[in-house]
Amino acid sequence: MKRRVQSGSPFEPVYGFCRAVRTGDRIDVAGTAPVPVPGESVADGAYAQMLRCGTIVAEALAELGGSMHDVVRTRMFITDAGDADAVGQAHGVLFGEANPVATMVVVAALIDPTWKVELEVEALLDPPSCFGDARRE
Repeated sequence: MKRRVQSGSPFEPVYGFCRAVRTGDRIDVAGTAPVPVPGESVADGAYAQMLRCGTIVAEALAELGGSMHDVVRTRMFITDAGDADAVGQAHGVLFGEANPVATMVVVAALIDPTWKVELEVEALLDPPSCFGDARRE
């Protein structure tokens, strides 16, 4: 059975996609841009934008029963190679404990020219222990 969540992005209904989908113990989160909360503007700087992407991702994971600790793979799309260090440092803040495999690529542009980064993640939930211990490694 698949469970889907929407994040409220204006692109989701128009482009026909959901923010995240859970199938069994796997959660896939779509490319997530630093879309601001209503009434605010896009954050300045790649570091702040990456943290905003992480907030949106974390909310989607939580809605599907996961967390940032469950993330096993990330893909970061940046528009300026000069932002790689800032985005990488923010990635460390967001996912340091999960220690996922990661890819960062430079792309020509994102949909909104003010966006400097987009984040996509895959998460794998730990199955329950046969001893009833819900702790995660």
